Amino acid sequence: MNIANILSFLRIILVPFFIFFLNQTPLNKTNCLISLLIFILASITDFFDGFLARKKNIVTNLGKFLDPLADKILTTAAYLCFLDLKLVSVYVVFIILTREFLVFLIRLIASKENVVIAANFWGKLKTVTQIISCITTILYLVVPNIYLFLTYKIFIYASTFLTALSGFLYILENKKLLKNSK
Repeated sequence: MNIANILSFLRIILVPFFIFFLNQTPLNKTNCLISLLIFILASITDFFDGFLARKKNIVTNLGKFLDPLADKILTTAAYLCFLDLKLVSVYVVFIILTREFLVFLIRLIASKENVVIAANFWGKLKTVTQIISCITTILYLVVPNIYLFLTYKIFIYASTFLTALSGFLYILENKKLLKNSK
């Protein structure tokens, strides 16, 4: 197990703590701030796991699978919390979950064919936009104002659009793999 994969596992381990603080009743600014810091720390591990894997030439098949899985777990947890807090609509969460399940299914089919599919540009852009939308949404809970409200809404809808687009492109790029799967 290399440092990049450990960072991906750390991101997954941080998720229950993030949920715990964002799911307190009644929700207060301190818990929101703690959840924001946990989310930012988890997001930083996303940058460093890929950076270290490439820099140290320790890219592994496990890492190619684990890194996007850790991203999905982190952002899905955030969006489900936002749904519970009535900050996003069920349609947003449905689009995000559907895309993530479809991509996971395609990766599973690919792994059975001994094919590892690394994240592409659109998937990375989707992840960055989702991370920004999550940070701005939690920041809005900490410091509620009209500017953060508008910012988080813009990023929520931008990330939803990019999620749908990247999922559609992912299916198109792997159409041949899907047709040939047994």
